Amino acid sequence: MKITDTSGQDVTLATQKSVRPYVIITVLFLLIVIAALWVVPAMSKWSGSDSSVSAQRIRVATVTRGDFTRDLSVQGQVVAAVSPKLYSPAQGTITFEVDAGDSVRKGQVLATIESFELANQLKQEQASLQEAEMALDREKIQAKKQALENQKAVDLAQVALEAADREKRRADKAYQSNSISQIDFEKAQDDLKNAELVHQHAVEDAALNKESLAFEIHTKALQVERQSLLVDELSRKVEELTMRSPVNGIVGNLAVQQKNQVTKNQPILSVVDLSEFELEVAIPESYADDLAIGMAAEVELNGESHRAALVTISPEIENNQVTGRVRFATLDDRGNTLTQPRGLRQNQRLTTRILMENKQDVLMVQRGQFLESGSGRIAYLVRNGMAHKTAITTGARSLSSVEILSGLAPGDTIVVSGTEQFNGAQTIQINQ
Repeated sequence: MKITDTSGQDVTLATQKSVRPYVIITVLFLLIVIAALWVVPAMSKWSGSDSSVSAQRIRVATVTRGDFTRDLSVQGQVVAAVSPKLYSPAQGTITFEVDAGDSVRKGQVLATIESFELANQLKQEQASLQEAEMALDREKIQAKKQALENQKAVDLAQVALEAADREKRRADKAYQSNSISQIDFEKAQDDLKNAELVHQHAVEDAALNKESLAFEIHTKALQVERQSLLVDELSRKVEELTMRSPVNGIVGNLAVQQKNQVTKNQPILSVVDLSEFELEVAIPESYADDLAIGMAAEVELNGESHRAALVTISPEIENNQVTGRVRFATLDDRGNTLTQPRGLRQNQRLTTRILMENKQDVLMVQRGQFLESGSGRIAYLVRNGMAHKTAITTGARSLSSVEILSGLAPGDTIVVSGTEQFNGAQTIQINQ
């Protein structure tokens, strides 16, 4: 029996031609060339760098040219520009008319001090003033009486002088006619001369007495004036026993209790004027020499910037800081009136920016940690994926920028983050 095989199912296939060797060699050569083009530059960078760093670990910035503003940012504490403190003018018992935190108006009575000693002293001096005024009036009356006496003496001397002159003229005629003797004639001459002397002395005495009386009256008047000034001073002190608010505001803390005894010049209370505020700022000692009164400032409040100015600088340094005062501006650049920001509160802390200097057309770059890492003398210049150590010279510094004096050009890109990780290497490869 014949067994059927599978020869009828077989199909004869055509023999394929093998791939030529030169094609494979060409493809391999192209792959090697492409790999070389990619690897060789990378190997060249790697071999030419001292270290490498990831681009994610550094921050770079571009050097630009523009207007440079040197500023300083400090924290300021809101304080009342006007906050007078009242002191006791004399010893006595105090009675408060207000409580701490009360709103008061200027001139409103805050407290009264009962001082029996001062009140009694005022009454005594008022009595002394009345006595001095009476003495002055008495002196004026006495002066009038004395003036009348002096005038009376002058008038009598004048009458006697006229009588002596008349007798002299009669004696002259009688002597010419030989009606009287030589002795009587000479006696008439002596009487006239005596009357003239008496009249002259009476006039001079009257003038001298008048001057003396005027001096006495002036002396008494000065005594009255002195006593009047003393009474006025005591009256002022007694009036000050009624303590009034010097400003519109609120009452601060009371330094003594109600109905307590107080001594002279003892603190009583303070009044805070809420209509005018200033900022007390603590400035680092390193900036003390660069500050000047009148420098412009900006205060940030509720997302808004308000114009201000530096008005005072403390002459002493405490805890490596200098204390200054910043006052809100009242006029803008056009002379328009500015209002003080609303919502300010005592001891509120606000960020204050003091503008110390403004330069135009300055080469500058973004400020970063590289200034501290390289002491402002070294920067890493980024070119073609490599960071090269470059010597630079920096100038003024602000919160956001630093002035470049030499070593860089506009358009250069440098590493502005910290460079401690470079360990002082001359060239750093930046891996993407």
